[in-house]
Amino acid sequence: MARGSKSFAMASKLFDRTTRERAWLLYAWCRKCDDVADGQDHGGTMSGVIDGQARLSTLRLLTGLALRGETTGDPAFDGFGLVMRECAIPHRFAHDLIDGFALDAQEWRPRSEDDMLRYCYHVAGAVGCMMAVLMGVDPDDHATLDRACDLGLAFQLANIARDISEDEAAGRCYLPQDWLAEMDIPPGEHMKPWARARLAVLGKRLATMAGTYENSARHGTGALPPRAAWAVLAAAGIYGDIARQVARRGEQAWDRRIVTHGREKLGWVLRAAGQVPGRGGRWPAAAPRRALWTRP
Repeated sequence: MARGSKSFAMASKLFDRTTRERAWLLYAWCRKCDDVADGQDHGGTMSGVIDGQARLSTLRLLTGLALRGETTGDPAFDGFGLVMRECAIPHRFAHDLIDGFALDAQEWRPRSEDDMLRYCYHVAGAVGCMMAVLMGVDPDDHATLDRACDLGLAFQLANIARDISEDEAAGRCYLPQDWLAEMDIPPGEHMKPWARARLAVLGKRLATMAGTYENSARHGTGALPPRAAWAVLAAAGIYGDIARQVARRGEQAWDRRIVTHGREKLGWVLRAAGQVPGRGGRWPAAAPRRALWTRP
């Protein structure tokens, strides 16, 4: 986790020891699946793969073995199987995540905003649901799982906004085709210099959406133990700053990779401590989720 996501690594320190170690095991599986699918090493630059379907089959095979409690020989998958059993996390969320990797293996592209959000669910929202159950949320508490999914959506929308240039270099684009058509940007032309001002409009739109889902997610933290709520609120702020920087930088958002620096992360850790429900927090669970995309 320290190599793959410094933001999540800092937030995970706020958990109690058992929850923290379980979160590390779940993260290790997610990171390994992502690395295998995209030819990466702890994230970073995608190397491009020519055997995407074979890699996908490997992920499905090893994940299936781990979920059945069988030894795979790979620590990332064996640890994942352990935490799934200990926390009774529904298997459907793991399969949903791998279905997201299948979309990439098919060189899928979103046509609409709904398509984009469905993709965000598969690659991040499903992880939010798994994390919620890991932290003690009842798998039948769908209202809280919807909030957990919202945080995953917020994180992935921030990723899409930040990584537009890197994704384009890897032959990918997660901007809805409807959005590009609305801005009169032909397919494959969104990173051209002439399109940068129009792209900045879409970057700000993504950042605004990410903020909406981030705020919705905060209203689910009352269902979590205090330390878990602290960690989630800190992670929401830390990662949310990525989207906010995209909005602030405008046309310069893709000149260099956006990161959240250490002092800014620490600031969110301190602010989140005062937002924990039951300790002066301000995120009532009864707040409605109006006009937000909802997981299947």
